[in-house]
Amino acid sequence: MAAHRTLPFQTWVRVVNLVNQRSVEVRIIDRGPFVDGRIIDLSHAAAQALDMIGPGVVRVRVEIIRAPESAPAATFAVQVGAYRDRDNAERVRVSMAERYGSARLVLRQGSPSVWRVLVGAESSESAAAALSDRIRRDSGERNAFVVRLDS
Repeated sequence: MAAHRTLPFQTWVRVVNLVNQRSVEVRIIDRGPFVDGRIIDLSHAAAQALDMIGPGVVRVRVEIIRAPESAPAATFAVQVGAYRDRDNAERVRVSMAERYGSARLVLRQGSPSVWRVLVGAESSESAAAALSDRIRRDSGERNAFVVRLDS
């Protein structure tokens, strides 16, 4: 199992460790990673298969094996933050909505749970990337990145 920011849920991918060429096939079931510069989060078992438990992070290639037959139409947004405190997240949401028109809070259950602040609702990943660039440039928010919105 794995998490990816923009691939549709139920997409099967092959992840190849570029250091040792080990590979594993996983299904996208969650959103993430929410760390800049990372492209996929893997389950513990998948990370073991790639021999990446020690280092924790390795360079990988992600290859789509099979996309879901009936993926809903894609809509993309920009995540600008994740907060444990809902009031803090709400302050950022209000500020982003004033500047960019549309912003929402999404609760991400976990340990700990966090409130994600998502800006925009773009019909293409490239339009969301342009919004992300604009947010970084205008607001100085360095952690803005594109995510796929799920119903």
